Amino acid sequence: MAHDIVIRGGDIVDGTGAEPVPGDVAIDDGMITVVGAVDGRGRQEIDAEGHVVSPGFVDLHTHLDAQIGWEPALTPVSWHGVTTALMGNCGVTFAPCKPADQELLAGMMETVEDIPKHAILTGLPWTWEDYGGYLDALDALEPGINVAGMVGHCALRFYVMGERAVEEQATDAERRRMADIVGASIDGGAVGFSTNRYAPHKLPDGRSIPGTFADPDELVEIARAVGPRNALMQAVGADGEVLKSLADTTGGRVLFSYGGANEPGAGKRQSDNLDRLCEGRDITAITHVRGSGFIWSLQSHFPFRGETWDALRKKDLAARIEAINDPETAARLVAEVKPPAGKPDGLENVFYMGSGATPEYTASRDRSVRAMCEATGESFVEAFIRLSRESNGRGLFTVRIFNTDLKELGELIRNRHCFPCLGDAGAHVSQIMDAGWPSFVISYWIRERGLYSLGEGIRRLTSGPARVIGLKDRGTLAEGMRADVNVFDLDSVSELQPELVHDFPGGAPRFIQRARGYKATIVNGRINVVDGEHTGICAGKVLRHGAR
Repeated sequence: MAHDIVIRGGDIVDGTGAEPVPGDVAIDDGMITVVGAVDGRGRQEIDAEGHVVSPGFVDLHTHLDAQIGWEPALTPVSWHGVTTALMGNCGVTFAPCKPADQELLAGMMETVEDIPKHAILTGLPWTWEDYGGYLDALDALEPGINVAGMVGHCALRFYVMGERAVEEQATDAERRRMADIVGASIDGGAVGFSTNRYAPHKLPDGRSIPGTFADPDELVEIARAVGPRNALMQAVGADGEVLKSLADTTGGRVLFSYGGANEPGAGKRQSDNLDRLCEGRDITAITHVRGSGFIWSLQSHFPFRGETWDALRKKDLAARIEAINDPETAARLVAEVKPPAGKPDGLENVFYMGSGATPEYTASRDRSVRAMCEATGESFVEAFIRLSRESNGRGLFTVRIFNTDLKELGELIRNRHCFPCLGDAGAHVSQIMDAGWPSFVISYWIRERGLYSLGEGIRRLTSGPARVIGLKDRGTLAEGMRADVNVFDLDSVSELQPELVHDFPGGAPRFIQRARGYKATIVNGRINVVDGEHTGICAGKVLRHGAR
């Protein structure tokens, strides 16, 4: 018997938490048909000897809602083994949307998630009004990986309340209408509802986004529509009481973003708090997989102000390099930076990522920029200019803001309720680059630290998050499951150095990050990536709630 694809002789890690077993995997018509020993040949054969064969990875927190309009490959996540991405996070979505509100929603996505408004308005078809119509439009875009979406509170409030959505409370009638629309959105394919109570997320006019201060009773009313449909509730920035009330109302799955692993003892404390929150409830937390924050570099953003620095911002990279190599210009740049910005004070969470093939993400505090400057006698601005010269402008610095202590983070992500996952792919595109998070989990938390066994680590990348979304036919390698599969070399998987490109509509910049160690990624039975390069096949699907 001939199969479409046979993956031959790998170490199969099936996504259930079981440890690897040697064997083959056969794929036919987009489905897994044999796991074990495959006698027949494949029209395509992948030699997996010495490699791990796992389910495709599931990313629970992306903002690819806009990028899907012009970049169906959905990089960088597709380079890192992700075969299914959840969109519509943080309450910011493009549906429901009245035609007159398109620019408003695009502007909100720009200020909250750093996705250029021009790219959003020109790169998406904007042919929808309700959420089901939005998913229909995504279907027509033929994405390279699978995507699922949540309907967002911000768009919902604008749709029902207009301008009053920003600062006023909803009437009883408006709450009921919002709940009805959420129910219809889930019936139309949304896998859930997302809201955002994080006040620093702002509209273009500086006000917090709609829903930030909504009465919790409004969320409970919406939860009454979500629960009977067995859909997902996401609440970013919500306190414990709100999360518990949502879980108790729906009787189902609730997702939120978590962290706080920043100082000795914080990891266990946050883990214990999570256990108390989740007791008797189906609540899942996700968190950054390493210290996360802004990237500074000569090629993108830099933290210095002054007349010469402001002029430098207006130049392209080649002109910036020429400027810092001019002794007089460099002297003016140094002179314009006054203490404390010019001194090492306050730089204990700033680290040089280097300019080599792979970024340095795990340096301890004694290798921070502060420690570097104290050792060399330089100010930060002098070190920034020197390292930018030495790297021809490619050297990167990262500011660790979230989960700054890796030891404490390990204590947190041991918790069974917490998945290492928060990558924000598609958002903050010129500011951060965390989309390679699955590769870091493999290279650091599984391979280097041994925090997870291989079986458990892969479970947390596959069947665990698939269950949170509500997917029953993906996330494990078993006969009858959809054929989303990774083949990778455990010993070499890693993130490569982020790089700035200008490939968004209008030439807008974004950071990308490639990976190494992935031999193949298969989406719905078609080979999507081979040795780090896309095949050009777009076999992804829009995954709708309740559909197999």
